[in-house]
Amino acid sequence: MAACPAHRRGLNHDGTIAREGAPDRVPAAFAPVVDAARAHLADTYDGRTRLHSAYLYGSIPRGTATPGRSDLDLLLALHDEPTDADRAAAKEIEATLDRAFPQIDGAGILLFGVRTLLSDLERHDLGFFVACLCTPLLGPDLAGELPRYRPTSLLARETNGDLALALPRWRTRAAEAATDTERKALARGVARRLVRTGFTLVMPRWGGWTSDLGESAELFGRYYPERAGQMRTAATTGRTPSADPAVLGMLTDDLGPWLAARYTAVHGEKAPRP
Repeated sequence: MAACPAHRRGLNHDGTIAREGAPDRVPAAFAPVVDAARAHLADTYDGRTRLHSAYLYGSIPRGTATPGRSDLDLLLALHDEPTDADRAAAKEIEATLDRAFPQIDGAGILLFGVRTLLSDLERHDLGFFVACLCTPLLGPDLAGELPRYRPTSLLARETNGDLALALPRWRTRAAEAATDTERKALARGVARRLVRTGFTLVMPRWGGWTSDLGESAELFGRYYPERAGQMRTAATTGRTPSADPAVLGMLTDDLGPWLAARYTAVHGEKAPRP
């Protein structure tokens, strides 16, 4: 395949993965949401007393968010490991933002301690996530304490090498889902995870980075044409969830197991977490 300029593959000129979001990419419709989130976080977590830093991630800082359909995704780095009170406060902020802003389809807040985010075990998983997929919102940026990342097999293994562990949980949830709303939510999450895993399976061979579901599916299909149709269906489901049990079954019982086995064969298994 013909080589592409580094910037077209999500890379800096030195071949490291470029940070994919930026404050100036936030669409105008979502600016009030981001401002409100910043204020709520600072008030709730007492500024620098509890909160080290906060980040946006997902379609809003990438500039691809759609009003009424996109989520507001946030990651908080706390000075200490999160407590039950921290998690309860995050749930209240999520609900407050979701009620106040119809342009978002829900808000989600991830919480981690700084020590965890900077740990050797998480260096190529959560560390990569913060450094390359998160956009600073509040506080000092942890990316300065993390390495520059390249699209290597090590990065692939540590970000998505545990897919096999998720499959039994997904099947259980599918069996227990009682409504179309539950099935759609599960299908959306499963589909997105499979597309991202499919992309990182081929990422070192392609030599770049993307978070776009459609592009990820197409790149995967170049290397595994026999599974290209299923991965395109996954990408479509990740954007427009389906409640069809047949689609969810294809993802959890066919594409997912194949992808997990192939991933282990190519990149190995992710380092176990305690």
